Amino acid sequence: MPRLPILSGKQLAKILCKHFGFTESRIAGSHLILKGARNGQAKTIPIPLHPEIGRHLLSRILKEAEISREEFENAL
Repeated sequence: MPRLPILSGKQLAKILCKHFGFTESRIAGSHLILKGARNGQAKTIPIPLHPEIGRHLLSRILKEAEISREEFENAL
């Protein structure tokens, strides 16, 4: 399985909104808050607006959003 890419916070938010149905809710400090529904449950996902989001943090965000690595890689 290939490694996850290093993305900026804005790039990640754009992918989650475009391909997974999340919407931008608000900005809290240096974080963009996304809201959406996955598997019938409402999800609130904070995305740090950093120039780079590391692979470990990206995998934690995907786990919280209930998005598999395969789904995410197919959306890229």
